[in-house]
Amino acid sequence: MARTEKYGLQVDDKLVDFVEANALPGIDVSANAFWKGLSGIVSTLGPVNKTLLKERKELKQKIDNWHIERRGKTFDAVEYKDFLISIGYLVEEGSDFQIKTSNVDPEIASIAGPQLVVPITNARFALNAANARYGSLYDAIYGTDVLGGLSETKDYDPARGAEVIAYAKKFLDETFPIHDLSHADATRYWVEDGELLVDGQKLKNANQFAGYRNEPEAPEGILLENNNLHVELYFNAKTPIGQADKAGISDVILESAMSAIMDCEDSVAAVDAEDKILAYSNWLGLMKRDLTCSFKKGGKTLRRRLLPDRNYIAPNGAALSLKGRALMLVRNVGHLMTNPAILDADGNEISEGFMDAMFTVAIAMHDLDRKSGNSMTGSVYIVKPKMHGPKEVAFTDQIFTEVEKALGLPQYTVKIGIMDEERRTTVNLKECIRAAENRVAFINTGFLDRTGDEIHTSMEAGPFLRKDEIKKQPWIMAYEDQNIDIGLACGLQGKAQIGKGMWAVPDNMADMMEQKIGHPQSGANCAWVPSPTAATLHAMHYHKVDVFARQDEIKAGGKRASVDTILQFPISQGQNWSNDEITKEVENNAQGILGYVVRWVDQGVGCSKVPDINNVGLMEDRATCRISAQHIANWLHHGVVSQEEVMTIMQRMAGVVDGQNINDTAYSPMAPNFTSIAFQAACDLVFKGAIQPSGYTEPVLHARRLELKG
Repeated sequence: MARTEKYGLQVDDKLVDFVEANALPGIDVSANAFWKGLSGIVSTLGPVNKTLLKERKELKQKIDNWHIERRGKTFDAVEYKDFLISIGYLVEEGSDFQIKTSNVDPEIASIAGPQLVVPITNARFALNAANARYGSLYDAIYGTDVLGGLSETKDYDPARGAEVIAYAKKFLDETFPIHDLSHADATRYWVEDGELLVDGQKLKNANQFAGYRNEPEAPEGILLENNNLHVELYFNAKTPIGQADKAGISDVILESAMSAIMDCEDSVAAVDAEDKILAYSNWLGLMKRDLTCSFKKGGKTLRRRLLPDRNYIAPNGAALSLKGRALMLVRNVGHLMTNPAILDADGNEISEGFMDAMFTVAIAMHDLDRKSGNSMTGSVYIVKPKMHGPKEVAFTDQIFTEVEKALGLPQYTVKIGIMDEERRTTVNLKECIRAAENRVAFINTGFLDRTGDEIHTSMEAGPFLRKDEIKKQPWIMAYEDQNIDIGLACGLQGKAQIGKGMWAVPDNMADMMEQKIGHPQSGANCAWVPSPTAATLHAMHYHKVDVFARQDEIKAGGKRASVDTILQFPISQGQNWSNDEITKEVENNAQGILGYVVRWVDQGVGCSKVPDINNVGLMEDRATCRISAQHIANWLHHGVVSQEEVMTIMQRMAGVVDGQNINDTAYSPMAPNFTSIAFQAACDLVFKGAIQPSGYTEPVLHARRLELKG
């Protein structure tokens, strides 16, 4: 590839063109300042990054040696904890403090609601997520299994429509009750003297009336508010469902995805300059608000763009405008990976994290002076994954300080999201938050990556339980509770998000509606959902639960979890599994790995709905792949299953995955030859899993994808 020298960096020419012709025009940063700043970060912080990665490796080796020396002996929890302190894995916890983060948007600070995570390389998904701030409750109920099945006809089904109306009216009665009247019996809504009247009756809480659209006597829309979330009743008696409703309500629109993470990391396959330019270009389009995409659906060509703000009339007659899009955060990659798009003065690939930091922040500057842009407070929100402990969080803080200097931004313009998904971060969470106390605007938990790191860190401790058994162990609940306890103790309430993980079964919304209310009940003020539809349904939970009141209850109740419980290993403790149980567990892991990897390597798809071994579609990304690969690697390492047995299962499951993708014209079968690059990548993740840095999948996947592209 052709490269141009920029202050000692050798930059892919296509990336140079993107920066200088697209990313920088429109902001007050010259090309020289940009490249000089990035070069300075690489030369100054590059050695620090390498030292931190070396420390990860050294700590892992010391932990391995500790377990090997004690193999076959009774596990001593106190001795283990003392050992972790002695090697610096566990750091001393400092005094209590409150974070100092300022200029945080309300979607982060004061509104609890669903959060979407989407691959930034897919413009359609990115636009859908940004536009998911508002969603149709009627569509979400009608088109999913919430009512216990799907309509058998493609045409409008009046019987199902009636069920949808009844479901929505029950929600309205519970959330916005009327004096002596049910929404189900209402025939007319109107505004009189600044008050909402429903068949002449008032809301029990008049303050829930927030505004209306068009004429007060016959409004087109009625805006309601509860727990800082808006709901609009939309009137159009010409639609089939509007004709069936006594009051002519044709839809109930819920404020749904309050925020959306545009992901440059786990859900994308970005391995070179071409891929990174696509990611950065889409982020640029979102920040400049000119991103569009077209696609075919039902024989029609549809076009997506960012939606405008929503305008209403407030009860007092004043104009009222609500932001029409979710607040967008962008997830950078972690500290581990490098990228061939830019080489340093010695010809080595630079840290991809440095690239993401400089590029995504510079691009976000296009938004900072907009009156109705992404951030209304002049902040840039960067989610930073896969950090191991306080030193690495402090290093991230340092990176963004240098980026701000290079781009001429005030210090702490950049806010950081700390993903609590590595064990060394979990057990030192308070000090991790302290290390970014001026920037932290987000912490969350993620079972999959967290379990993947648990397995890799404790690889020598013994064979781990089966995956469904791991979820039932005490350390998981302690991990989830501690994340919220420490977040609240450090003052995140009212200043930052405390988040929970993804609902991974996008076609199963009925179970999600039963189970995911546990996330706001846990005190989390955001949780991940797999689609805009899921965001609309999950938003109902935040009307039922006042998260900030729940957080007050948790704070008053005192500490619920301890590091001692979190450090309990979910290992088998002498359990004996049958051959059938072992085979089924490995088959389930292998099928998931292959189904994900074949699309990652062959098609560059970093996140998708992949059928599991029972043909249930699951959202898969590198986190799901990491836990499955580490689990098999652990069982191989401890002789629960042999290499020959695993290879036989991998080959058999490759045939299953081929069958599941038979209708994909872009798919390349792995069986019966088993020589494809994708199959080799899946085998590398399993058979070389024990030696992968922190058990991550990126080194293998990137290498194999580059091999295929080459």
